[in-house]
Amino acid sequence: MKLARPIATVGAATLASRLLGFLRDVMTAAIFGAGPYADALLVAFQIPNFARRLLAEGALNAAFVPLYLRRREEGGEKAAASFAGQVTASLLLILCAVAGLLALVMPIVVVMLAPGFGAEDPRASLAAGFARLMLPYLVIAGPIAVLSGVLNANHRFAAASLVAVVFNTVLISALLAILAFHPPSEQSGHLLAAAVGVAGFAQFALVGAAILMRGSGVSTLRPSFAPPIRRFLNLCIPGLVANGVPQLTLMVGMMVASMTPSAVSWLYYANRLIELPLGVVGIAIGTVLVPAFSHANRAADRAASVAAQSRGLELAVGLSFPAALGLAVLARPIVTILFEHGAFTSTDTIATASAVAVLALGLPGHVLVKACSPAFFAREDTSTPMRAALIGLAVAGLASLALFRVLGPLGIASAIALSGWAGAIALAFFLRRRIGFELDRAARRRLPLIVLASVAMAAGLIAALPLAAPFLAQARPLAVRGAMLGGLMAGGFVFYFGLLRLFGVLTFRQLVAAVNGEAQTPLA
Repeated sequence: MKLARPIATVGAATLASRLLGFLRDVMTAAIFGAGPYADALLVAFQIPNFARRLLAEGALNAAFVPLYLRRREEGGEKAAASFAGQVTASLLLILCAVAGLLALVMPIVVVMLAPGFGAEDPRASLAAGFARLMLPYLVIAGPIAVLSGVLNANHRFAAASLVAVVFNTVLISALLAILAFHPPSEQSGHLLAAAVGVAGFAQFALVGAAILMRGSGVSTLRPSFAPPIRRFLNLCIPGLVANGVPQLTLMVGMMVASMTPSAVSWLYYANRLIELPLGVVGIAIGTVLVPAFSHANRAADRAASVAAQSRGLELAVGLSFPAALGLAVLARPIVTILFEHGAFTSTDTIATASAVAVLALGLPGHVLVKACSPAFFAREDTSTPMRAALIGLAVAGLASLALFRVLGPLGIASAIALSGWAGAIALAFFLRRRIGFELDRAARRRLPLIVLASVAMAAGLIAALPLAAPFLAQARPLAVRGAMLGGLMAGGFVFYFGLLRLFGVLTFRQLVAAVNGEAQTPLA
């Protein structure tokens, strides 16, 4: 299976989603700033966002796809469709019960998510009300994930990867309505919270239509807890923990950050910038590598497995390292241009940009986790990635408490960055010991050159910043500042790609061939 083209497809859709997500966050920051309404909304949003990241953006895909492919091999399309229908209905039943329980105990959940709010803090009651309105999304996220998994298993990645685009489009529409008709208020927050559930049903309509167009894939919905479904659930739970570690570490960080006013908002907006490359690279690679490793494993094709490991790691490093260093260098102008409008002040910009620079240093670690985990998922082993994830989560929790006392909110960002590398190192150890980590000769030659090119690109951006500073000054029109920032990013990309070509890692012709799914090429 060629990897570059499907990764490009999923990555392009994820990029579109993340860009719309930035627009959504820019509008949210401009309307609510970093005050009590923003803090309450962002704490409440952790619940549907966690469900979306775990279920609807690829984590459940890791547990579902190998079992779905096994059922199809053993019993044909009809058996696979029946399995998909049973999983969908069973998840729907379980998530309805979970949502009902959360609705009853939501004030307790809010205090757990944000201990700094306190019983008398008005943000606590606001967050509880907002979170209850968002619960319908938790229910629908499971069926969305299963239908997306069916599409991914059949190499139809485009429709499944567009669900996040639909999500952000609906929320942007709600924010436009708030701008037009409502000032920032509790009522505005309720409108935005209710839109989260509407976005979920719009996503379900998209993947449902794609399944119907395919003509098969999911049979009649019927809850079941027969052995195949129990097997799925046994694999699913540790797999969700393993894939959800970035979101879990953010939640741990926000628990500590809630003790400082506005710190929840600063950390959230900073993490949103990190999620762009993490989503484009990590989700795309993870989504595509699970079927690739599954097919290679079932065919007992060691060469295909080594090729998938090699190309996946090259793509992970080749995209995450320059993105991380570029974000760290350009954090201040990026945050200023994107967020410093309306209620979002220069003080908020300084705090958020500092968090971005630190969080970016952990980005490659989180992406490497996404690239290594599919080798286990394809073997129906979700417990090993879960152990690595829990190691990263423990590092995040302990380091957040320790570093927050010294560095404040910046200490939380440092802890999240450390957790990414801790999880990646642990998973690499398990991979080498239990499966056998092997790279082909080309990957062993190219990986050091990719890292060298990334560092050189970052040095070039640092050298260019003083020259660009007059055009990035706050007094300049937004269009001028945006054009200069775009020029710096484009220049960094061209310089990086030029070094890859100079080092013999990748040529433009090879890149085009890989994305078009043509003959095997570097990074293909």
